[in-house]
Amino acid sequence: MRLALFDDYRLGVVAGERIVDVTGILPAHDADPVSAGWWRALCRDFAGLRPALQAAAAAGPAVALTGVRLRAPALNPSKIIACASNYRAHVAEMHEVQHRTLGHVEDWMMNFDVFLKAPSALSGPGDDIVLPRQVLDAGQEIHHESELVVVIGAGGKDIPPGEAAGHVLGYTAGLDVTVRGPADRSRRKSYDTFAPLGPWITTADETGDPEGLVIDLVRNGEDHRQHSSVRDMITPVPAIVSYASRMMTLVPGDLIFTGAPPGVGPIRPGDVLETRISRIGSMTINVR
Repeated sequence: MRLALFDDYRLGVVAGERIVDVTGILPAHDADPVSAGWWRALCRDFAGLRPALQAAAAAGPAVALTGVRLRAPALNPSKIIACASNYRAHVAEMHEVQHRTLGHVEDWMMNFDVFLKAPSALSGPGDDIVLPRQVLDAGQEIHHESELVVVIGAGGKDIPPGEAAGHVLGYTAGLDVTVRGPADRSRRKSYDTFAPLGPWITTADETGDPEGLVIDLVRNGEDHRQHSSVRDMITPVPAIVSYASRMMTLVPGDLIFTGAPPGVGPIRPGDVLETRISRIGSMTINVR
């Protein structure tokens, strides 16, 4: 099943190029995106709600996706966890990037770990990435990082890797937009619009084994910068979920950006970025 948020934060089920509004199935719904309890409850209780959602999707009127505004397929998560240095080829390319932007290599940043991005950085598949004027004026590079994003269903603490799949609602595509420079990762990656997400969540059962997914990013229609398989991750999805849950309790609706494949590079005002992940979907984002 493909779950989307659209227009006034309605819940829809996507099939092909059409979407069915299934909001009426939810026990409670609040159009205020700050009051996101209904969304976290859906992530937690999806297994029980799924039959009713499927029935509503089959019976309800479908409208064209072009006729709605898709929102980020997540509402006010308690946290956005992001993975650093999770593809060997990306670690290798970061040596050159850091030499160019820092003048040296920070060896500790070349090891896998997790950090936090601000939830306020989230934006949707139809929203622009807005580059901060002060960063541009300072001449700092701002890079795209197209990534697979895990959406947590049932939360938990100290989750064993073998049980991690039972805590995943599904997957979506994300861009971990990043200012290159000497500051802390969380600050450089948490500007507003620096976490585009979409176009929808493909539930785990429909996605299948995430290692079979392929991530691509194309800049301006012809500059194919990123093309990698998820199976090239140093730390796979179950181990990521387990590792993160050892430091912090995972809450339904939390997001985990699983790390940048190789091919990251600068973005500038006027660029158009298309990011796509096989079996999930694609989104095209303008940069201004």
